[in-house]
Amino acid sequence: MPSASDTPRRPLLSHASHPLTVTIPAVDENGEHVPTQIAGEFPLTIYVDRREIVTLMTLGAAPEALTIGWLRNQRLVASLDDIEAVQVDWEVNAVAVKTRNGLVDAEERLGSRTVTTGCGQGTVFGGLMDEIDTIRLPAERTLTQATLYALMDAVRHHESIYKQAGAVHGCALAKPTADGCDILMFVEDVGRHNAVDAIAGQMWLDGLDGGDKIFYTTGRLTSEMVIKTAQMGIPFLVSRSGLTQMGWEIARKIGLTMIGRAQGKHYLLFTGEERFTR
Repeated sequence: MPSASDTPRRPLLSHASHPLTVTIPAVDENGEHVPTQIAGEFPLTIYVDRREIVTLMTLGAAPEALTIGWLRNQRLVASLDDIEAVQVDWEVNAVAVKTRNGLVDAEERLGSRTVTTGCGQGTVFGGLMDEIDTIRLPAERTLTQATLYALMDAVRHHESIYKQAGAVHGCALAKPTADGCDILMFVEDVGRHNAVDAIAGQMWLDGLDGGDKIFYTTGRLTSEMVIKTAQMGIPFLVSRSGLTQMGWEIARKIGLTMIGRAQGKHYLLFTGEERFTR
């Protein structure tokens, strides 16, 4: 059993989820006035130890987890224990993060920025593309076709903002079970990179390991999505969408099983065939 000193201290969190949809007037093809739900979108500026870092455009569903996951996936903090508090204030559209020991290699990492293809333009700091050789995924894990189909069916039946209002991407963290697949988390945001960061943050908060999990996204399988999934230690990445060349090359290099165009009973296995069984 781990001692109390081995258990990461949970940061002090606000609980500031924003209303996810608003209703606006619209006119349909028959000229009828139809009140219509649309997805929210709000700027959220991250301040770390009073230093402005980045502004994310977000639905606002899980701003604390999003902030923690963003810092995690940028490798600006090494562990949850490094974060003392995360406080969101929607009156000023900002989140204040207080760390215990400052950011990891802040000047070097924040000085290098790549704008990615993510919806709303994701941003990758600190040369993460150069750090993929350090990523190790559990080689013994396998995924069956039956589990994949169960995941796709579970996602299809999951209640979502997309069904109400559209205009969002969804990401799910799932775990195979004896009789199918369970969705452990489902997060939606205006950009898929935000949704994956929110799940990464919540995994830290809940102490979840990624080795026996599957990551699902509605968005494209880009280099950013592949790297973030691998950084969470998850060996399987599934999408209903397609992929990019760099995403494919990185997945092959690190041994990540990547499945795209997955809808109904159809899919394409792009990488990691050795981990997949029919």
